[in-house]
Amino acid sequence: MTAFAVLDLPWPFERDYMQLALWAGLIVGACAPLIGVFLVQKRMSLLGDGIGHMAFAGVAAGLLLEIWPLWSALVVAVLGALAIEWLRTRGRATGDLALALFFYGGIALGVVLVSRTGGGTVNVIPYLFGSILTVTPGDVRVVAVLGLVIVLAMALFGRALFAIVLDEESARVAGIPVDISNALLSVLTAVTVVAAMRVVGVLLIAALMVLPVASSRLIARSFRATVVLSVGLGLVSVVAGLVAARQWDLAPGGSIVLTAAAIFGLVSLVTGRRATPASAVAHPGHAHEMGQQTGRTDG
Repeated sequence: MTAFAVLDLPWPFERDYMQLALWAGLIVGACAPLIGVFLVQKRMSLLGDGIGHMAFAGVAAGLLLEIWPLWSALVVAVLGALAIEWLRTRGRATGDLALALFFYGGIALGVVLVSRTGGGTVNVIPYLFGSILTVTPGDVRVVAVLGLVIVLAMALFGRALFAIVLDEESARVAGIPVDISNALLSVLTAVTVVAAMRVVGVLLIAALMVLPVASSRLIARSFRATVVLSVGLGLVSVVAGLVAARQWDLAPGGSIVLTAAAIFGLVSLVTGRRATPASAVAHPGHAHEMGQQTGRTDG
């Protein structure tokens, strides 16, 4: 495995292709819930779905133009994410309507473009449903770079993003550029979707962004704890999903998402609670967090 050391790992990760899948899966398993926490808090859980359909159109465009589909998908996804945010913030369409426009428009454009390619639907299936067991070292490098971009962006701008998901008006008063921060969150969502295409596919990435977050909100008592637990559950879902896929010869992308769904069901049964509504984040502990993040405290 060029640029990746072959590790002496136990079954089912003893083979080279399983180790490549593990590398790619762990990166996506950490980054998807990291972004998903903010989307869930803003009641925009379906943003990943909408951008995923735009990314599908980008994949089809790449196949038609005979360029690497990942790059064309990244360009189209980022432009689509910015367009959704522009429609939402300018009042031209509500958030759900803006998502619907790009949701259906993206899938329709993708179908039209795929019909013009020589390979038909066969070429796009790995991007729709994921093909993590066939990732190459080059694919893993690209996923690692995209993952690094997401982590660095969250390290630099995570406090501002936390402030806007808690209360946009208070964030404006605190001098935080809300519009730019919202656009950044949309772009990071697009990058996450593209990074996850070969892992769980554009049709399932939204689930990996939301399900670990939904589980962690049943347990966590603060926003920070929600972030940490979400990332941890995302990693567990990837590892357990890959083990199940190897053991029972299952589709790995679907296995990863089903594992995340099973964890949510188990946590729900154990805690006997429903996921905390977005409004509940205005908890005294969370308000204190925001005061620390923005440099302001009450009284």
